[in-house]
Amino acid sequence: MRKFIVVFILCLGGILVILSFSEIRDIAAGLQRANPWFLAIAVLLQGIWFVVLGLTFQSLYRLLGLGERLQRLALVAAASGFVSIVTASAGFGGLALFISDGKKRGLSPGKITVAGALYFLLDEAAFLCVLAVGIFLLVKHKNLSIEEVVASLILFSLASVIALLLYLSYRSSTALGNLLAKMARIVNRVFRPFIHREYLSEERAHSFAAEMGEGLGSLPRRPYSLLSPFVLSLANKALLMGILTSAFLSFNVPFTPGKIIAGFSIAYLFLIVSPTPSGIGVVEGVMTLALHSLNIEWGDAAVVTLAYRAVTFWLALALGALAFRTLHLERVIKVEDKLPTGDVTENLDSLARGTTDK
Repeated sequence: MRKFIVVFILCLGGILVILSFSEIRDIAAGLQRANPWFLAIAVLLQGIWFVVLGLTFQSLYRLLGLGERLQRLALVAAASGFVSIVTASAGFGGLALFISDGKKRGLSPGKITVAGALYFLLDEAAFLCVLAVGIFLLVKHKNLSIEEVVASLILFSLASVIALLLYLSYRSSTALGNLLAKMARIVNRVFRPFIHREYLSEERAHSFAAEMGEGLGSLPRRPYSLLSPFVLSLANKALLMGILTSAFLSFNVPFTPGKIIAGFSIAYLFLIVSPTPSGIGVVEGVMTLALHSLNIEWGDAAVVTLAYRAVTFWLALALGALAFRTLHLERVIKVEDKLPTGDVTENLDSLARGTTDK
């Protein structure tokens, strides 16, 4: 079953590439005009972005009393991004990968879940700081639209929901368990006519809330304990804006710091709230419009957007797929080392069916 899931996720990634072939072709055509040195800088910044992402998770893990290597967390973070994109799971698929990998390494699922929730909350808080500056600049230039206001409210609502769940877990795991159980009942009521069984377990909701409460209970009581991961989240936003700056420089398009901040804010905002995986097809159009509204020519805005997305989406997707495949191969190698001599393929198939003896 596990092998089937891996193949299924990789196939979804292939389908996403095939369906987006026209966009990839446009990106390839646009990059032919680019200065390769500035593109190389953009690629380097994307690599540093993954390292800082791993540092952010490592900082949160340490706060929760979890020990994990930076290389491992950066690898899982890259793979989780790939899984979240191709499964369109709004980040839950990526969190599931963190939990699955952590359980195999003896780490608490509840604490990992808390780390994931804290990461999302701090990441959105860091972006809201950047977004506030971007919106101010758009208002100053009288370019703020109703769509951007609505998207900002959606983002704020998402962050508020995560903050509420963390607060309930911190104050009372019972209250959180009751809320999650109520949500599970609603979901079960919707799905029962189709699958004729309970889709979510209310009992599991209460145990999950207890695990989250235990995880939050291990956080230091000092208010500034979350400062380090918050600063790292801000650093990641700065790296993304550095990639956008490299795209401007690569095509010799004039820019100002205000245009970088405003353009990045709108692009990242719609990346989060877009119904498509990682904003594909939406971010490209919105970002081009946003840059054009900041007095950048249509053609220049389009090629800058395509270059930025080539690095922050398509390159990140490819690296994530490679990381996901690496994690799977690593797991297979470990299983092979533990298996008795004989037909390895047959033993792996038996293990997947749950019939291999311990």
